[in-house]
Amino acid sequence: MGTANMFARLKAAPRGGAAVPHRKNTAEMETVSMPPPEKVVIPMQQHIGAPCVPTVKIGDLVKVGQVIGDTSQFVSAPIHASVSGKVTAITDILLPSGQRTKAVAIQSDGKQETDDSVKPPIIHSKQDFIKAVRESGLVGLGGAGFPAHVKLSPPGNVTIDTLVINGAECEPYITADYREAMENSWDVMSGIYAVKDLLGVNQVIIAIENNKPDAIKVLSDIAYNENDPKNQVNVMPLPSRYPQGAEKVLVHQTTGRVIPKGKLPSDVGVVVMNITSIAFLARYMKTGMPLIQKRLTVDGSAVLYPKNILVPIGTSIHDVMEFAGGYKETPRKLLMGGPMMGLALSDDSLPVLKQNNAILAFAEKDAHLMDESPCIRCGRCVKACPMHLVPPQVARCYKLKDMEGLQKANVMTCMECGCCSYVCPAGRYIVQNMRLAKSMVKNAPKPKKKEEKA
Repeated sequence: MGTANMFARLKAAPRGGAAVPHRKNTAEMETVSMPPPEKVVIPMQQHIGAPCVPTVKIGDLVKVGQVIGDTSQFVSAPIHASVSGKVTAITDILLPSGQRTKAVAIQSDGKQETDDSVKPPIIHSKQDFIKAVRESGLVGLGGAGFPAHVKLSPPGNVTIDTLVINGAECEPYITADYREAMENSWDVMSGIYAVKDLLGVNQVIIAIENNKPDAIKVLSDIAYNENDPKNQVNVMPLPSRYPQGAEKVLVHQTTGRVIPKGKLPSDVGVVVMNITSIAFLARYMKTGMPLIQKRLTVDGSAVLYPKNILVPIGTSIHDVMEFAGGYKETPRKLLMGGPMMGLALSDDSLPVLKQNNAILAFAEKDAHLMDESPCIRCGRCVKACPMHLVPPQVARCYKLKDMEGLQKANVMTCMECGCCSYVCPAGRYIVQNMRLAKSMVKNAPKPKKKEEKA
């Protein structure tokens, strides 16, 4: 590698981040299962890609695990009923992201009868495996919601040599993935070997932050294969620094490889899967039960009894909170996700989605944001940015509507991790500004081609 190329790669490598408080209050709380609620509302968009179309109609009787939404598009994932009962409505709802989508409402009959289609998949080939992964409805359970079968189908000209299992869980409060590792470690290993065989990789790394020593020990104890010492799964403790679990950061920390701008981990020979995703895959191969429930960490100063709860998908946040004992005081801030990247909710009527991993409710004293004041040019946001961005430069270009400047500032590489806002002594709303700038670039009119101008 030439010297210039080497320095270019080093410059592009993720760094920065922030030392955020852990507050893993529910780490030692075993997962409890929530009974099916009286009603679920299941959105048809719970993933990156094409939304599903309802395959049921009002009045239909459905059973647990039955497909209720699907599409022929490759980048998508089917949606399944999480309760048995009657379809009472098909309506439009607004997701926490602001996206509008169709949703199927099901009134539970309390029987939880399993659909006849739920049976272990028969796997004879890689194609069978990929088909089964799609039929499971699995998407990335760490937050992004990328369809798993797409991630496991790299282009033919791409060679994957490394599988990285993301168990970092770097956001404060959230312990859902940690509980997966502690409670279902054998499922984690079983899923790893299934995907390892599919991809033909020769290196598997389970990445866990070093503030989770028990999970590191549990997985290390079963990762060693004494019958095949050369074919090992490596459990790699990582420094506890946010956003360690972000894909580009994680790939660099575990492999030393830098994902180029606009590229995916597969472009550098890596597939990254969330630890709960890999464990679910193992269970699906054994039972055939698709993705119909999700473990959530329910915590925050306004929650009476914080818990880790296994929740039927489509359950309202209100019902989840009631199961956690309700609010001990009126929440001033309600988040779906963690305090760094979670989405603020206007109320608790919204349903739980596949990719959700936490619901946090904060009392008035913990929800206060300092008043925004002028930038003091301290540079802390620049130092904290893991993607080497310069937020003040982006803010300046956004204010001037300088599209070319925004693109040169690489605003689209912003992962919205929140490090910049967290370290800012002036309380600037930097992430909000970055989102607005990204939206401006996305929605900018495309330049006309030469023939169109003529």
